[in-house]
Amino acid sequence: MALKTGDKAPELLGKDQNGQEVRLSDFKGKKLVLYFYPKDNTPGCSAEACSFRDGYADLQNAGYAVIGVSKDSEKSHQGFIAKKELPFPLISDGDLVLQEQFGVWQEKKMCGRAYMGTVRTTFIIGEDGTIERIIDKVNTKDAANQILNDKQ
Repeated sequence: MALKTGDKAPELLGKDQNGQEVRLSDFKGKKLVLYFYPKDNTPGCSAEACSFRDGYADLQNAGYAVIGVSKDSEKSHQGFIAKKELPFPLISDGDLVLQEQFGVWQEKKMCGRAYMGTVRTTFIIGEDGTIERIIDKVNTKDAANQILNDKQ
């Protein structure tokens, strides 16, 4: 069953690009932007990551921390962070545990073919660990402003 607005987010979020455990409590006192994306170094995912990078100072000033999540490996995340100069961590969710908890690992269709994949979604988690908002229509080129301007 997918997490929804009002639910508590899980304490253990996974491991980042350096193999370090990431916990919700690491962000105590901040709101957390937890964004799920399909794949490192693809056009839409790069645009979204760069939007968060470019708006990072404004997000921090507004009390937010940012973490990206995909099923890519830690090594892939390290390269993506270096290439795009990302100032925030990326969680490697190769076993899909976090994506399944948040309900973003779903059946997708392309060219008449069905397959399982990550549905691009952003969760805003409040300082108390509760999911405050879910953005399921992500504007990849303006993702940071969607949060800052409270737009769906």
